[in-house]
Amino acid sequence: MKENTLEEKIIQGKKNGLFALLGIILLYAVAIMGILVSSAMMNYPTGNIFRLVIRLIFILCLLIVMFGWILFCGLKVLKPQEALVLTLFGKYIGTLKGDGFYFVNPFCSGVNPAARTKLSQSGDVKGMNTPDSASLNMNVQEVATKKLSLKVMTLNNSRQKINDCLGNPVEIGIAVTWRIVDTVKAVFNVDNYKEFLSLQCDSALRNIVRTYPYDVAQGVDTTGDGIADEGSLRGSSEIVAAKIRDEIQAKVQEAGLEIIEARITYLAYAPEIAAVMLQRQQASAIIDARKMIVDGAVGMVEMALERLSENKTIELDEERKAAMVSNLLVVLCGSHDAQPVVNSGSLY
Repeated sequence: MKENTLEEKIIQGKKNGLFALLGIILLYAVAIMGILVSSAMMNYPTGNIFRLVIRLIFILCLLIVMFGWILFCGLKVLKPQEALVLTLFGKYIGTLKGDGFYFVNPFCSGVNPAARTKLSQSGDVKGMNTPDSASLNMNVQEVATKKLSLKVMTLNNSRQKINDCLGNPVEIGIAVTWRIVDTVKAVFNVDNYKEFLSLQCDSALRNIVRTYPYDVAQGVDTTGDGIADEGSLRGSSEIVAAKIRDEIQAKVQEAGLEIIEARITYLAYAPEIAAVMLQRQQASAIIDARKMIVDGAVGMVEMALERLSENKTIELDEERKAAMVSNLLVVLCGSHDAQPVVNSGSLY
């Protein structure tokens, strides 16, 4: 059975809203004038046919005054980067795109299932006090518009606590830059494209983060090629962000959305292990620093012994060399300034 899919159809040649507005106003003026004139002429002693015509004109003008306001419903104003998906008695008839003053069938209605859905993203709620929340706010008092914004928007999704590939809980947040590219898919293929996007961002973020360690770890394959690498959330943020973007794009393709960019805005260990992991990082840094100090000290001692042997400044036996090496290593590797002890006697 062949699937019935809708394709976006742009309505052309409807930028005549100004002429339609002037025509409606003129029609109202003529109707009011007709009511006044016909009501005055009804009292004149005329024939029955003429009086019947006058009454018909009066009724027609009265109907125009009573129901002519319906024509105003066909006037549509769009700003740049806005679109309006129109349906007529439940059937999709086309999409208005581009700025202008339009006049369409007054019985057409705009469709935007996400009109009252508010997320913590650019272009949504003015003065919304939940910058770290991507939850829906359905109790909005502002009048929801049926127009779709085609501008580039940024969704700042809430921070999530996710276990990395080593099982360590980390908190991570992302900002996703997106826009609508197919209005029909966004309106009719999913129930609510804003909520759908937020949920897919959460899902994609979890899927990608679970394949990476927070920091570089040995024996971890993050690319799937079977070879351990040095990929990590902290050190490979650009690669991780690109994978998150591709993952989200694959899931929202059917919703007519384009994911332009995804960026990691917050990354840290969860509070319950943050202190322990900080101590671990500090210990690792101390060990690396000590190793570098020892390597440098050994090199300096070797150089000193070689220079003394080359210049034959002093002849040292093995015991004196060992004492010299010990003293130099203590001085070079110590964490405090050395306190020299002057030996006035002999070693023997």
